[in-house]
Amino acid sequence: MNAMNRFADSAETPDFDAPRIERRTRRRRTVGIAAVAAALILGGGGTALATSVAGGGKSATSTATTSDDATTLLYLFEDGTTTRLPLAGLSLDMAKPVLEKTQTKLGTVTKKAVKGCKPTSVLEVTPHAPKTIKPGDTVNFTICAG
Repeated sequence: MNAMNRFADSAETPDFDAPRIERRTRRRRTVGIAAVAAALILGGGGTALATSVAGGGKSATSTATTSDDATTLLYLFEDGTTTRLPLAGLSLDMAKPVLEKTQTKLGTVTKKAVKGCKPTSVLEVTPHAPKTIKPGDTVNFTICAG
């Protein structure tokens, strides 16, 4: 019995750093959301890129570079790191969950007639990269009128 008491008194108790675990979980969740958004954009972004190249007569590289910054949100985390959230090719309904996850607000939605684009697809966001957004900021959208 004495041996068991000595063992119980000598064992170290585990130390949990709850705030650190919570920050790490939030960071992983945000990175996961960004990865899903990027996958959705890659799935639908190719179609938008192909139609803009066919309709506009521009090269694929210049179109990708121009639309990338105009439709990309640059999200600033509390620890100072940033992540790119590309919205090119997404519909407004698919972009709204990104705003909810980043805790930003939907601002004005302007419709613009552009030949060959999918109706309600995102053409531009304001503010866009290289300006950063953080929770509580308002994001304005320009979408395709059809």
